Amino acid sequence: MQVPASIVRKLEMRQQEDAFRVLRVQDPGRIDFSSNDYLGIVRSGTLKPQEGLATGATGSRLLTGHAVLCDTVEAQIAVFHKAESALIFNSGYAANLGLIASVPQREDTLLYDERCHASIRDGVRLSLARSYSFRHNDVENLRQKIRNASGAVYIVVESVYSMDGDRAPLTELTDVCLETGAHLIVDEAHATGLFGEKGEGMVVEMGLEQEVFCRVHTFGKSLGCMGAAVVGPLQLREYLINFARPLIYTTALPPVAVDIIRQSYALFPGMMKERDDIASLTTYLHNALVSRFGGRVTGKHGPILSLQVPGNAEVKKWCAVLQQEGMDIRPILSPTVARGTERIRICIHAYNTSGDADLLLSVLDGMA
Repeated sequence: MQVPASIVRKLEMRQQEDAFRVLRVQDPGRIDFSSNDYLGIVRSGTLKPQEGLATGATGSRLLTGHAVLCDTVEAQIAVFHKAESALIFNSGYAANLGLIASVPQREDTLLYDERCHASIRDGVRLSLARSYSFRHNDVENLRQKIRNASGAVYIVVESVYSMDGDRAPLTELTDVCLETGAHLIVDEAHATGLFGEKGEGMVVEMGLEQEVFCRVHTFGKSLGCMGAAVVGPLQLREYLINFARPLIYTTALPPVAVDIIRQSYALFPGMMKERDDIASLTTYLHNALVSRFGGRVTGKHGPILSLQVPGNAEVKKWCAVLQQEGMDIRPILSPTVARGTERIRICIHAYNTSGDADLLLSVLDGMA
């Protein structure tokens, strides 16, 4: 069957832009500077499927896919994150899509940081509300946008940004919400398990859980499993059960997967040393990179560092050298990031060592 010409043209364009994507299996023999297994839970093999639990949910949660185990785990998650309720979705993408597309109404206004994740932006596209981006971490620009807003105002940010690795100014954002009556939504995907005394996330670490409307906690990163939860008011949970299409119209996570989430929540709160090791190595590597590359380096307080190497072809070349030297490190290309801000994204894990960091630095020194 002939493929439509529009598809062929789009693929050719991606190849011409050095942005063509292919699937690659992670090489276990390389030093991992790429995966989201920050605490090393996946690598450790600690989480095990429990015998006797069903491997399929058999339906959506509103039909046959709901189980008592879901209620139990969601109640535990809500208590852990200091919220009234939690609702599990199949992924962080599904959670953001369901939450953002369904909650703001046609007469409302959605304001989102310009560097928010694609799942947030897709939720914005599906929402009936008026939507506008504001400059990254620019609270004054946000205030200007709020002055022109109407209806209920929803502000969407990430506590730790997935590409730059920097933090949202959560205290200032909650102040804005208290002043204006806006509702703050925080995606904690890259903070869950890493921030807070027990990994509760940055909102709890900063004591802002009462000021934030709701949070999305993703399990596929530090927690080493799959799924996500929206945590917030009980009425929000009830609303999402009734109106969030990615929850209503998809088969639920099977009980065996929900139990793995339960196991992770029993495990990661005690991983204080792993969190400390990540923080220490991130600081060391950040300072060393800044001394070499200055303002091209972003991220410092989370598990993600970013070194800008503009141009798809150029950043791919740098990463190819690093891979040849035994490191699993991936280029981030446009259009995933804006043209001219292509970068090497460095993910720090509890199992990375100072020797791993020094090898990375020495290879970068040879290319600079």
